[in-house]
Amino acid sequence: MGATTEKTHFLVQVGSKGRVVLPAEVREALHLKEGERLLLTLEPEGGIRVEPLRKVVEETYGILGHLAPGVSLVEELIRERREEARKEEAE
Repeated sequence: MGATTEKTHFLVQVGSKGRVVLPAEVREALHLKEGERLLLTLEPEGGIRVEPLRKVVEETYGILGHLAPGVSLVEELIRERREEARKEEAE
């Protein structure tokens, strides 16, 4: 997915309110834009998998797309997530 980077490990720090800043190389490799939502999955062995939500939604839409022809579930979900993010930032 996206551009390849030589590095595979990045040291980051948890900041105020539990925030983590992704290094520019990671954002570029994943084609992440400001405000984009990420899906964090806790792995059984104690790790975290991070994926752009749009990737997960697109994969799900591909599997379930026949259930809502003519409706962009991806766009609808992205719109909802952006609205949630705006509300969260306003708090």
